[in-house]
Amino acid sequence: MRHRRVRKRVAGTSARPRLSVFRSNKQIYAQIVDDIAGQTLAAASSLESEGADDKKSAATSVGQAIAKKASESGIKQVVFDRAGYKYHGRVKALADGARAGGLNF
Repeated sequence: MRHRRVRKRVAGTSARPRLSVFRSNKQIYAQIVDDIAGQTLAAASSLESEGADDKKSAATSVGQAIAKKASESGIKQVVFDRAGYKYHGRVKALADGARAGGLNF
């Protein structure tokens, strides 16, 4: 229900795509999506990052990786879609990592 409530209000455009977060028990994934065109512009996950000691540091590195891929694609501003997860812990760490990498939201 929370996911549907958030997705009702959050939509990505080509000028300002959506940074979507998915959190599983072991991994965390992030995608930058243009909802109008229906395309994924960039993606990163904790499966790609190596050397992370815990889940929170892995989320920070995923945030930095998605920001790097976005800047290579020419994306500076995004809309943050937390997908119904509380803005706390790993989701907040990913957002902070993306902001440190240069994304604005």
